[in-house]
Amino acid sequence: MRFRRPENPMDTTQIADAPPPTQPPTAEQKRAARGATRPGDRIFLGLSRGSGILLLVIMAAIAGFLTYRAVLAISKDDGNFLTTFEWNTGVNPPVFGIAVLAYGTIVSSIIAMVIAVPVSVAIALFLTHYAPRRLRGPIAYVIDLLAAVPSIVYGLWGALVLVPHMNGLFGWLNDYLGWTGVFSWQGGAARSMLTVGILLAIMILPIITNVSREVFRQVPQMHEEAALALGATRWEVIRMAVIPFGRSGVISASMLGLGRALGETMAVATVLSPDFLIHTSLLDPGGGTFAQNIASKFSEATEFGRDALIASGLVLFVITLLVNGAARAIIARRKEYSGANA
Repeated sequence: MRFRRPENPMDTTQIADAPPPTQPPTAEQKRAARGATRPGDRIFLGLSRGSGILLLVIMAAIAGFLTYRAVLAISKDDGNFLTTFEWNTGVNPPVFGIAVLAYGTIVSSIIAMVIAVPVSVAIALFLTHYAPRRLRGPIAYVIDLLAAVPSIVYGLWGALVLVPHMNGLFGWLNDYLGWTGVFSWQGGAARSMLTVGILLAIMILPIITNVSREVFRQVPQMHEEAALALGATRWEVIRMAVIPFGRSGVISASMLGLGRALGETMAVATVLSPDFLIHTSLLDPGGGTFAQNIASKFSEATEFGRDALIASGLVLFVITLLVNGAARAIIARRKEYSGANA
């Protein structure tokens, strides 16, 4: 309503129809406004909330199922489930443990991380700071394509191409580092933990590279320009500005890759020559991992044997959750930098 100037300044009746001054909404008015949403908003809110609850229910159901079946098996185990170097569920009483599986899973994952992390960080730095613009797209596309290759394809390539070509490397390692015992080799097929670790490194390389590349792209431009203005070389800029800023992101990317390496199944089962022994040499054929052991034994296992395999799967489930949780915690620490280059 428009304000009318009174003809007589002393006559206040002419401005009686002016709107009252604006007052902040009360708490009751705010609650009423929130409740007065459109039907579409209420439907979307319900679907979103239901999806989140459904995810928690699924995770709880998986954890409950694994725990229940694991307790049934472990309660009948005649050995120590964590330290036994044997897997024999067909005898009475059964004896089985995860010591060999834990060793193989951890060793192969460490080998993969030692190889993949430096290479991935180097590729990410090349794409963000060194590569010509015309090469960035094709290289990034190839990396994304590697991430889309199925695990069984990696396994077939590893068994038919990688394993036969590892003999030369194994011979060289045995000649120069065999005295350590870790790289001693008695000959035979190269279906060992080192081969598995190299294959896993190739598989997790796209994950670590893509996340690291996005982290390095978020480095504030003013940091790099300030270092260049002070006379720093490109490598000094990367060392003093880029890497410190992206350290937490690289760690979280590495943990995501580690989670993939820990749970990889088909590629490991295709390449590895499994046995239930702990080999001190990384070149000796044999060993085993959690996922490989479950995949190779589950189809022919008895009901109790499946419970035992599920018990080992519970351990892998917990390890994977811990790794992913650690990655999320590290990412959360860098939230304040997420909009640095926005």
